[in-house]
Amino acid sequence: MWVPWAGLPPRLTLSALTVPGRFCTLRSGAARRKDVPAGYRRALSDFQPKLVPCVGFGKSRVYKHNSEPKRYITNPRVAENLVRILRRKRKSGQLFLECNPGPGFLTRALLESGARVIACESDKAFIPQLEDLGQKLGGKLKVVYCDFFKLDPRGHGALTPPIMTAETLFRNLGIGPNPWSKGAAFKVVGVLPTRNERNTLWKLLHDLYSCTSIYEYGRVEVNMFVTEKECRKIMANPQNPNLYQALSVLCQLACGIKVLHTEPCSSFRTFIQNGQLEKKQHRESEQNLCFIQLSPHRNLFARTLTPFNYDVFFHMVRQCFMKRNAMLIDHLRSLSPIDALHIMNQMRKKHSMKIVDMYPEDFQRLFEIIECSKDGACRWLYDDFMEDTLT
Repeated sequence: MWVPWAGLPPRLTLSALTVPGRFCTLRSGAARRKDVPAGYRRALSDFQPKLVPCVGFGKSRVYKHNSEPKRYITNPRVAENLVRILRRKRKSGQLFLECNPGPGFLTRALLESGARVIACESDKAFIPQLEDLGQKLGGKLKVVYCDFFKLDPRGHGALTPPIMTAETLFRNLGIGPNPWSKGAAFKVVGVLPTRNERNTLWKLLHDLYSCTSIYEYGRVEVNMFVTEKECRKIMANPQNPNLYQALSVLCQLACGIKVLHTEPCSSFRTFIQNGQLEKKQHRESEQNLCFIQLSPHRNLFARTLTPFNYDVFFHMVRQCFMKRNAMLIDHLRSLSPIDALHIMNQMRKKHSMKIVDMYPEDFQRLFEIIECSKDGACRWLYDDFMEDTLT
């Protein structure tokens, strides 16, 4: 299990003190523009002039729960098919955390297969129905008024259910943290929110790389329905340049990704607040939904990358994709004061290589070369204004 910054190497100490999602290790492997030769006086922020405290989520604010349309499984055949996929080994008493089970079709199928279920439901209208189901099926179901997809909101004030922290949720359930090497005591299953798939995926990635929220409890396997379009982006590589993006790189490096099943949207129903069916269907609902499995790699933190410096890696990848068709060697001059040709030679890549031609492993190798470089005290560049922002 990862612990606070005590005992970290000096170059990681200040990175550990910054909140997840913030770039910069001040005077710890980073340099001001004025500290380096004029030819290198560019920075990561040149492509993104404003530093965002939590990448991908906007400004910090007091968090309020807004009910949003949600897709629910309402076809018994689909529920039974998913259970066959998830329960191939039929491990007795296997624990699932189901996100927004709604009417409980999948919940019932899981319970009847011998699994135990924690149902995190954010719509009060479905709570009594789920509680009745738990009583009928031997008490193997725990129902919690909780919005799983809004656990640990960034920049929050006081939280009230269904918004809560993972610590509160799992403490009340009697589940303790697990070391990364030992996996997790439960698996997550559900359907990603209709309107916020991308933001939800980014939040899961931040939590995973920082070992916070649900990932403080081990390498949690997440099984989710996502739109077919989003699934293709997650699994894209340089052979699919139009779909390939920063999210693809970060997902593939962190997790083993499998498409377990594809289901037409007609197998789902979209509900709004208080258990009411949504009358107007959105264009996204016309797509098929892919049931994907995200299994975090055990060796994700075996080398240079850690939960304390992942934010630098995130920014490096995102900044590269902001000019995806540019050559890597041109990006290097804005990423690091280290000689770009030297880095390219260490990577054993052609000087004409473009960002969109790099595989996820190439980005990891690039990060390791710069982060482990001994060519001077400075490894990453940042603008002067960042010091005022981060201190």
